[in-house]
Amino acid sequence: MADLRAALPTQGVQDLLDQGNRVAKTGASCTTDPFGSGDDGKVLAPAKKLCWDPGDSATEEWIPQGVTGVSDAQSDELWGSRKPLVTAWYDKAGGKGVRLSFLDPQTAIPGDPDGRRYRHVLLVEPYYNSYGHVSYKAVDVHAGGIAWYKYYLYVADTLNGLRVFDMRSILDLNPDQNVSVDDTTLDGLKSNVRDETQIGRQNNVYYSHTYRYVMPQVASYKFVSAQGNTSAATCVATGAPKASYVSVDRSNSAAPALIVGEYCDSDDTHPEKGRVGALPVDDATGLLKSANGVVAATGAFYLPRDLTQGAARYDGMYYFNRSWTTHSGSLRRATVSGGRLVDYGANITNAVGPEDLSFEHGQGVPGGGTQYLWSLTEHRMDTTDPTCTDPGSPCGRVIYAHRVTDILARP
Repeated sequence: MADLRAALPTQGVQDLLDQGNRVAKTGASCTTDPFGSGDDGKVLAPAKKLCWDPGDSATEEWIPQGVTGVSDAQSDELWGSRKPLVTAWYDKAGGKGVRLSFLDPQTAIPGDPDGRRYRHVLLVEPYYNSYGHVSYKAVDVHAGGIAWYKYYLYVADTLNGLRVFDMRSILDLNPDQNVSVDDTTLDGLKSNVRDETQIGRQNNVYYSHTYRYVMPQVASYKFVSAQGNTSAATCVATGAPKASYVSVDRSNSAAPALIVGEYCDSDDTHPEKGRVGALPVDDATGLLKSANGVVAATGAFYLPRDLTQGAARYDGMYYFNRSWTTHSGSLRRATVSGGRLVDYGANITNAVGPEDLSFEHGQGVPGGGTQYLWSLTEHRMDTTDPTCTDPGSPCGRVIYAHRVTDILARP
């Protein structure tokens, strides 16, 4: 990592937000609606909603999956003076890996009260090439969940564990902002943000699939037990779990934790619904607490339902997003009773294609602010698919948040 930082200049999160080159829309300007009336006519409408730039909303190449925010990262819910959200997208073709979107949902664009700037950043994995030169490659994972704590961003790596990235190490390949001219790098080489096909150091030029910013991996946590799962869909009940999604629980300031769980599409030969567990975080460092290099879960349970795309926990209440192809998804609640995780209340009809979850805790507001449960949807609006145009459950990509009080008020 030190060699990459010596080669390419770094950029801070607040500067990244200021230099956003795409515009999301909120308020009346956000017309995409993956909620509709719900398949049962009882959908829980979001309290907040943002629509992507048209290109990102319609792209078939990139699929949105993970979400986290500064409320996960900081107890005061601020990064400098900003309150950013971060989302993760995976490249469906697999060649470009994962990109992040940094977005400030509160800061309007001057002259555009419903506009919110955002910027993409490509995740990369450093390595030394055959000449001994530092380079990097795409991070080819599903990124079904992400979690931000202090400076570190945790990314779910389904069959392996968690990958870790550092907000202090966002590298800039085009600091002069002139795309047509290769920039001279700190180590005297060049960087090119025009060539979409190349990544890393090639013939003494740094490439990034045209992305101005790359964010290198700095660490990883791998499952100790042998992995019994062989796919991202079905599950087994023994051996290492899958890291399908991840979130942060800050409800106990003395014992912050990452909540990690499995997506399982059960069938007759694989009836398992999945597992969810908590990993302790060292608040002083932002890294996981370990003993002799091993992180021990502080609690783990079998999930009461399958098809879980995201999980969050706060004050002992678990929240789960469940999907069902291009039909309305559902938001479930659960609590621990008798040593088991059991359903709490009824199903809550949700958006089509709900994914990862992030809990905005409100601790940054004196006396406690409004709490929100953030998520995002994955299915692009596809007018050729009749199931995507059903008024009860239309497709579409948005970032959204429910008020936690609205969720808990449901039976």
